[in-house]
Amino acid sequence: MKVLVSGASVGGPVLAYWLRRYGHEVTVVERAPAPRKGGQAVDLRGAALTVVERMGLLEQVRELRTTMRGMSMVDTAGNELMRDEEATLSGGRFDSPDVEIMRDDLNAILIAASDAEYLYDDSIATLTDDGEVTFESGRQGRYDYIIGADGLHSNVRRLAFGEESQFVHHLGTYVSIFTAANFVGLDHWQTWFNEGDAGGAVFSDRDTSVMRVNLGFRAEPLDYDHRDIEQQKRLVEQRCGAVYEGPRLLAAMWESDDFYFDSMAQVKMERWSKGRVALVGDAGYCASPLSGQGTSLAVVGAYVLAEELDRDPAAAFDRYEERMRPFVDANQALPFENPGQGAAPETVQKAATSITL
Repeated sequence: MKVLVSGASVGGPVLAYWLRRYGHEVTVVERAPAPRKGGQAVDLRGAALTVVERMGLLEQVRELRTTMRGMSMVDTAGNELMRDEEATLSGGRFDSPDVEIMRDDLNAILIAASDAEYLYDDSIATLTDDGEVTFESGRQGRYDYIIGADGLHSNVRRLAFGEESQFVHHLGTYVSIFTAANFVGLDHWQTWFNEGDAGGAVFSDRDTSVMRVNLGFRAEPLDYDHRDIEQQKRLVEQRCGAVYEGPRLLAAMWESDDFYFDSMAQVKMERWSKGRVALVGDAGYCASPLSGQGTSLAVVGAYVLAEELDRDPAAAFDRYEERMRPFVDANQALPFENPGQGAAPETVQKAATSITL
């Protein structure tokens, strides 16, 4: 079996790993010129930890997990409003079995393990019903299956299913993340802040000389170019200047080279497959960062799809949908249980384990 996977973040490399382990030929195409650096801390919970363990990567992942000592919330002047040394908003309780890890650390582990061919700085330009693919570079190929693991603004989804406006549902918030010098002196700590419709967090972990910065704001859907980084930085600048350390954080944002910006949104589709094409992770069923389960959904979805493709290709997509749909529904419900505060830990754990592997 010859499979093309679009997207080299989380779902793509996990899918590539399992398909290669089953003996199939896999190519992963990624628009970025190299593995993407930066990004937020992501969580692996429940069934996703089972997948990572079956890959033989759990110890590696645990070695690179975040080691936060706690978190605080501050006002605009920096006065502490609360502190917690038993849990963080991003990773939950320290005594849970969950693993919080920086996205780029997880990505590096998965790519190294996947044993697949990677084509960077390229993307799918066209695809046909019989599996013929033309890449933006001019390269061509024919594949038995084409899998979109290319995120919220999936190119494969657009080519196979239509414009994203049919499927992407905005949840009222935009968020950015970037790396900056740790000028606030964080030491394995998270600091959260809010001012009106804007807010965010700063956190530092293994390398305390730098920190990751989240800046976000509430807004109705905005018309902007998803590839225009300067335009996105202007949107953040216009709305986040009054937050804690706003001027210095915005100055650091303009200097950053790993800036990421997007809406908090969910993807809802009646089916995640069409012909030879299927979608994995955010491309098909983004739950939004508000769920805390996007990474776990991608890991589990990739595992299930690979298993079904190897078992019976003719029935694979139907079985994938049948097994994954209840799991996706449970996790997409999490942002709505307690808006603004987060779902209860027991609800998150129930959702994270609501599939049999």
